[in-house]
Amino acid sequence: MPFELHIALRYLLARRRQAFISVISFVSTLGVAVGVAAVVIALALMTGLQNELRDRLLGSQAHVYVWKRAGLDDYRPVVERLLEQPGIVGAAPAVFGKAIARTARGEAFITFKGIDPALEAQVTDLEDAMRTGRLGALASGSPDAPPGIVLGEDLANQLSAYVGDDITLITTEGTLSPMGLIPRSRRFRVVGVFALGLYQADSELGVMHLQDAASLMQLEAPELLELKLEDVYAAQAVADRIPQILGDDYVAEDWVDRNQSLFSALWIEKVAVSIAIGLIIMVAALNIIASLVLLVMEKSRDIAILKTMGAAGRSIMTVFMLQGLVIGIVGTGSGALLGWGISTILDRYRLIRISADVYQISHVPFTIVPLDFAIVVVGAVVICFTATLYPSRQAARLDPVQALRFE
Repeated sequence: MPFELHIALRYLLARRRQAFISVISFVSTLGVAVGVAAVVIALALMTGLQNELRDRLLGSQAHVYVWKRAGLDDYRPVVERLLEQPGIVGAAPAVFGKAIARTARGEAFITFKGIDPALEAQVTDLEDAMRTGRLGALASGSPDAPPGIVLGEDLANQLSAYVGDDITLITTEGTLSPMGLIPRSRRFRVVGVFALGLYQADSELGVMHLQDAASLMQLEAPELLELKLEDVYAAQAVADRIPQILGDDYVAEDWVDRNQSLFSALWIEKVAVSIAIGLIIMVAALNIIASLVLLVMEKSRDIAILKTMGAAGRSIMTVFMLQGLVIGIVGTGSGALLGWGISTILDRYRLIRISADVYQISHVPFTIVPLDFAIVVVGAVVICFTATLYPSRQAARLDPVQALRFE
């Protein structure tokens, strides 16, 4: 073992009269460990929240939305043409509208979506999210029976409407009469209930057949097409290519633009939390500086003796740099393992519950990204090493004559 490392470890594990020094070293190591663990947990929390919201949004929404200014009179040739493009794995038409849903036991605002049941599974996870009933029932109603509708689980509970019950939708698209504009109303029969896991969708969305939604909105053709991509992060590039593929009459918007405010807020929160908790590591670094300064003052006689025995200033500097580096490595390693363990336990057992109507999800997920984890570990070690430079240089500059004058 190099004598610099041997002396550094002796100072760190000081006993008897120098026990105070070892206590300071322990507190410094503990400060680094707590800081690193806090940063790892905070990053895992924010990353997990972003990923969970993204996955649930993309399960209930398309990756790219395509509109035609004059309307989509025949969407099937357009769908076939889009599916021929690289990176596009699904395409389906859709009609959106808003209405008031009313039953004998309650009423609620509803966002209804008209779909083609044969194509919808290509772009969303709606079919896999069915709790009761099936999506194909939307297209299998008899002419004499009310058209079918599938409700989100929370919306169904709010309306007390389940499979087999009838509900009435009232829209603002009305009929002109001598008495003015009369809102349109139509009776539907609930043929299924779904749970996508996203509160906004489960509490507001109702899904019906494309033709029924177009009739309710007084439309002759679907409003838009929804696309699913092989790579969700290529959505912007695909949206930009849509006018070149289909013509200038078409415009497109990707899922990032539609949810930009949400993900921007989450990114700002992630940065703010990381900076705030990162200050803990800075406090721990100041702790290292203080402990090394105290150690230099305490060991000034030892430093002077080492110098008179031939130790170079560079060796003296290395002793104290190694001491701070050991504190940083031990504290960072233990803190990283602690943060990883806590994040894994909290995520696996879903120990932190939150309000789904505020945060869209029922529990806080934790996801550790290896790159984020590595940046935190390396950054903490670098900060701790930087904190050793000033005390180490002061120790190397110590004049042995002045240190031994009064000994």
